[in-house]
Amino acid sequence: MSKKVIIIGSGFSGLSAACYLAQQGCDVTVLEKHTSVGGRARQFKSEGFTYDMGPSWYWMPDIFDKFFADFGKKVSDYYELERLSPSYRIIYKDGPLDIPSNIDDLYAMFENIESGSAVKLKQFLKEAEYKYKIGMHDLVYKPGLSLTEFLNMRFFRGIFKLDVFNSIASHIRKSFSNPKLIQLLEFPVLFLGALPKNTPALYSLMNYSDMVGGTWYPKGGMISVVNAMHQLAVELGVKFELNVDVSKINVEHNLAKSVSTNTSEFKCDVLISSADYHFTEQKLLDKVYRNYSESYWESRKLAPSSLIFYIGVNKKLPKLLHHTLFFDEDFDLHAQEIYTDPKWPTNPLIYLSCTSQTDATVAPKDCENLMVLIPIAPNLKDDKKTNDRYFDMVINRIEKQLGVSIKDNIILRRDFATSDFIKDYNSFKGNAYGLANTLSQTAILKPKLINKKVKNLFYTGQLTVPGPGVPPCLISGKLVAMQVFKQK
Repeated sequence: MSKKVIIIGSGFSGLSAACYLAQQGCDVTVLEKHTSVGGRARQFKSEGFTYDMGPSWYWMPDIFDKFFADFGKKVSDYYELERLSPSYRIIYKDGPLDIPSNIDDLYAMFENIESGSAVKLKQFLKEAEYKYKIGMHDLVYKPGLSLTEFLNMRFFRGIFKLDVFNSIASHIRKSFSNPKLIQLLEFPVLFLGALPKNTPALYSLMNYSDMVGGTWYPKGGMISVVNAMHQLAVELGVKFELNVDVSKINVEHNLAKSVSTNTSEFKCDVLISSADYHFTEQKLLDKVYRNYSESYWESRKLAPSSLIFYIGVNKKLPKLLHHTLFFDEDFDLHAQEIYTDPKWPTNPLIYLSCTSQTDATVAPKDCENLMVLIPIAPNLKDDKKTNDRYFDMVINRIEKQLGVSIKDNIILRRDFATSDFIKDYNSFKGNAYGLANTLSQTAILKPKLINKKVKNLFYTGQLTVPGPGVPPCLISGKLVAMQVFKQK
């Protein structure tokens, strides 16, 4: 008889786990508290505008290819990809810089900004390629349960090439001195949850992903990836129950027997939570069955939260790109106000996504859909007055940089802040990106994907291995499914 598996949450890791388990013949049911699947990657629609509520960058296309290939499928069976060119724009204090998608053009841009940097970038990316291939196709597929997983000669021969004991900040500065180039190379780790000086140089693999792998857009938005995984899961026989909010994990004799919800009780042979790990343990499980104490969680270093504005504008903005990073304020000060001295930022960096620049289906004719995100420290208290202050700040910044007025053309606004991350996703301290990817919170030092006290309870998602980001969450679902397969 096939195992009856219940999965809490339909984010990327939950969908991934559901597909792998159903492929192996398990009877899988996914419980989702919202009205649609996707978790943090839900879609928001209003007045003809469409927004991806969560992830908006499609990097590491090979990881998505690998996921679908595991089921004999291709990405193109489900959605269409377009490589963005330019990849994105960075607005510095002295003006904009478009980042070329063509690698030779990128080398030329570096050389133009800093003499001799093209050769150095080639070497930098060669080293980053090695880290990417080992990191994203080897290390991340370890379940992080024991140090013995890493006891192989290939790993030890390459450990120093992986730069796990060096910081990304010092690694970059060995080759580059121009502040613009340094910020360009450091920005991908901004959301990893620590200052560049505290982030292992291993994560230059993100620069390889960015500059060589490219920035892509799935037509229709990131929801197209969610819909593809949902469709695949249904094809494999997975059942989905929406508007089902889990309130309790019922344990008997060290086995999870069922979950209580707002609608009914769901029995299980195996239980996987892709919901927030902290919430699952501290709110759904009796204390005696928890892997970690509240004091353990309080000691964790978290990645940032976000203040997000979804904005509809009733005119075209021709000077925008699909992705724009505003580095026109003090980069170091904002980083300190996230990580070192947590507070509402003085003059924050901002990220602006405008998918209607690429995709006409996501906004009414002659309109633009803007998603503006400010990275902030987790656990900050938000309110309407604070939101309004930052809304005015970012609109003024956008108007100044574009040289056009948009304030009077805004016909839609929705805010999403720390309290919303907690309310909608039970997010620990309202974090948006999981745990900080510091050396002390990497691999076997992350929260474990198995429960040590409840034999058939497992965890997946951004707070366990491999970590935050869409590709790691796809892998996390596979890792937890492999642990279920091993269970007798």
